[in-house]
Amino acid sequence: MTEVRVACNSSSGGAQLTPEEERVLIRDIAITSESKSKEGDSFYLITQRWWQHWIDYVNQDQTYVTNDGSFMLENCDTVSSSKRPASIDNSDLIYDVNLEESNAGIEIHDTLLEGRDYVLLPQEVWNQFYSWYGGGPALARKVISSGLSQTEFAVEVYPLHLQLLVMPKGDRCAMRISKKETIGELHKRACEFFDLNLEQARLVCIWDYYGHHKHALMNDMDKTLDDANLQMDQDILVEVHNNANGTALSRFIRSALENGSTVKDTSSFHLEPSKSSLLIAGGLSASKGASRGCSAEPSQSPNLTSQGRELDNAYGTSTVTTRGSSGGLIGLQNLGNTCFMNSAIQCLVHTAEFAEYFREDYRQEINWQNPLGMVGELALTFGELLRRLWAPGRTAIAPRQFKMKLARFAPQFSGYNQHDSQELLAFLLDGLHEDLNRVKHNPYKKSKDADGRPDEEVADEYWANHIARNDSIIVDVCQGQYKSTLVCPECNKISVTFDPFMYLSLPLQSTTTRSMTVMVFTCDGSALPFACTVTVPKQGRCRDLINALSCACSLKNRDELKLAEVRNHLFERFLEDPLISLSTIKDDDHLVAYKIAKSLKKTLLLRLIHRCQEQETGDTKAAKKLKTFGTPLVSLISHDGVITTGDIQKVAHTVLSPLLRSESLRQADIAEPCSSLAASNTGHNSSSGEVCTSPVSDSMNKDSSGSRAVTLLKLPLQLVEESNACIDLSVGEDKAIKLSSTSTSILVYVDWSQELLEKYNIHYLENSPEVFKYGPVNKKARTEPLSLYTCLEGFLREEPLVPEDMWYCPKCKERRQASKKLDLWRLPEVLVIHLKRFSYSRSMKHKLETFVNFPIRDFELTNYIANKNNTQRQLYELYALTNHYGGMGSGHYTAHIKLLDENRWYNFDDTHISPINEEDVKSAAAYVLFYRRVKTGDAISNGGNSGTGHNNGSSLK
Repeated sequence: MTEVRVACNSSSGGAQLTPEEERVLIRDIAITSESKSKEGDSFYLITQRWWQHWIDYVNQDQTYVTNDGSFMLENCDTVSSSKRPASIDNSDLIYDVNLEESNAGIEIHDTLLEGRDYVLLPQEVWNQFYSWYGGGPALARKVISSGLSQTEFAVEVYPLHLQLLVMPKGDRCAMRISKKETIGELHKRACEFFDLNLEQARLVCIWDYYGHHKHALMNDMDKTLDDANLQMDQDILVEVHNNANGTALSRFIRSALENGSTVKDTSSFHLEPSKSSLLIAGGLSASKGASRGCSAEPSQSPNLTSQGRELDNAYGTSTVTTRGSSGGLIGLQNLGNTCFMNSAIQCLVHTAEFAEYFREDYRQEINWQNPLGMVGELALTFGELLRRLWAPGRTAIAPRQFKMKLARFAPQFSGYNQHDSQELLAFLLDGLHEDLNRVKHNPYKKSKDADGRPDEEVADEYWANHIARNDSIIVDVCQGQYKSTLVCPECNKISVTFDPFMYLSLPLQSTTTRSMTVMVFTCDGSALPFACTVTVPKQGRCRDLINALSCACSLKNRDELKLAEVRNHLFERFLEDPLISLSTIKDDDHLVAYKIAKSLKKTLLLRLIHRCQEQETGDTKAAKKLKTFGTPLVSLISHDGVITTGDIQKVAHTVLSPLLRSESLRQADIAEPCSSLAASNTGHNSSSGEVCTSPVSDSMNKDSSGSRAVTLLKLPLQLVEESNACIDLSVGEDKAIKLSSTSTSILVYVDWSQELLEKYNIHYLENSPEVFKYGPVNKKARTEPLSLYTCLEGFLREEPLVPEDMWYCPKCKERRQASKKLDLWRLPEVLVIHLKRFSYSRSMKHKLETFVNFPIRDFELTNYIANKNNTQRQLYELYALTNHYGGMGSGHYTAHIKLLDENRWYNFDDTHISPINEEDVKSAAAYVLFYRRVKTGDAISNGGNSGTGHNNGSSLK
């Protein structure tokens, strides 16, 4: 939709550029920059607030995305100032620091999110903006290689922030450095920071000082900090030796720095810990503590008291409550896209068996020597966090220490990007098991093939061999066993194995459709607004949504629908292009459809924005200002080149007429000609089809045709001119409005007074639904055929192996595409079920929004157990689950958890915890389910009253 825009001059004093010329030039520069993007290029942060102002100014109507998806020009039709933006002001992105006193330079806030707080611009685009607008400060960031193959590019918005400690001097300093820089560069910059001369620099030894322990001597000068696994906010020890004990070190460093040699074999030079017993934070000695990953005899194990003190210092004083006491309602702070971690942690710490175990003295079970573990650090950090979450009090906890440990041992979860909650759960369960494995010396026994032996014998043999190597609280609680049967398609060779599992990943049925809810307004005042939910193709276009809405609304040939996206009570954009992809419309967006009459006459689109007075208390006096509210409205207004204030008043009254309260109608003493309005207020149209366009009156008059008309009360309307000046439309009905020849729409504010708010039911304006609301499912959704049992049956169904996973047949001596069949054999106390919502292919990533109807109680699995010697009922109930809201690669995680002591469900949303009803637990966002075995002594009768899984899912009915 075109609006009249005023051309303006560039601030640099150069050639005059119109907003359209600015938009085209920036687009062309951005496209050129993208095609040349490479590692080492610079991108610049610019505040989202300023960027959006510029977008509004140029009335952008095209979309462009850079190589990393960060630079975007979106179609916007927001009602905001069309004035040219002022100079660039990035002050809201940075800390207010004195740069002269800061060695770290300009620091940006550590919780910024791209797209919400800032956008990334290629250097050429920034340079052009700066030449036009000036301002700053300039916040440059480098493009680095990323991913396992190091072939992907990403902008390093947050370089490593390291805390440097120089000894024996004791000075501290903070440093920002790219994780792609080398240890040699770190060594050089550290010497510069601490004013160490060349001779001193040769005596400097830099240590990976993670957790205030000397983990590793950083002597490979060509190794990157990323490869050295340094983490954000980590401590680095810069140790300066004197000539007496530094001769060997001096030779070593001189060789590395002057000759450029790279020492790959760190064992070729060993530096003994300082004998001076240098004190470090926490009162520990630098000579204490074992390096991470080193095997040690029990007598050399890390001091438990010291490690406990270290954890206490990181989290605050730890208080352990006694068993059975009230607790567990403490939230976790979001450190920046860490909701995936918070939701997983809350489910684990609210698993009763883990809560009891880690609140007692579990440290005696830590396996310090396990090469597959994390030297007990993961178990210690998790245990301390669990204790704090179960301690008295309601203050939310910042899990920074846990996040640091997690990033150190699982670099895939480092940084502040969103990650998969289920992948984190898998790592935690496996990592905690290895740290707490009671088996210190793992015997290895190869399990034999079944070779015709009874399944029970083979299964017990496999399980015994597994337990001989794996014995921990995780195995006790979460591990089960399934039977895997492979059949060769050529020789019919049958291979049966029995493998352990920690969780079950169940497939979902893919869906090709999507439900979308749109608020529909009739612009002729004939009916009340209503929410309309339709089903459209998931990969459909805007025309598919329009067609579905037209059918649902029984749209007549003389009418059409105008679709708009509304945000913050303003028009974000009008969806006029029928080819707009529906994938650009997010579930939490708000869409409005306006039913308007098709017209061959010359018309303008009238846009009505609602405002009301907001009371603000100042230091000296109370000030009033207008704020926008509700859903904006539109209508068409016919004209022959001239429009009067009375014309706009009549159209505004027509659009708002269905919202009039019945009391207002009685007070107006409206007679028979307006009866159709009363009908519309009850949700029905009059049979005559007449519409009263002026329902409020002080008196009744007759027009020239003899029919009775209604004298309008003046609505407080303000017309916004192209210069942003406002014209009061409540004065003079015949006052002509000057129109531009290029104008296609006019903007009018409706300034609602308290008196006017009482006459209209604005409930319909204030409750615009989201496109798709995650939450309690409706009755129709509950009857859908996909249940958790259906997913389980899909997991257990026999199917051929994919060609990439062929099986080597021991009889044919060839790789065969065998058929595979899984059966449950032994179930754990806590059954974790992962719903596979995310699907991946070479060309795309996709999230399945399928609603899975899962039982909260009476999850009956007896008939799914292949072990027929098991005579106990396998009955489970749900006690926790994680939810994922939103799309692939983004969105938000929460957890629903049932506190057993209270027998009540709660929603854990980072720091916010709120009680919820049990019926609200089920939603299409459910991702990972936690079931606990119901303690029952009931044996399975010969009659088999348990029936099939579907028949037993009474909660599904």
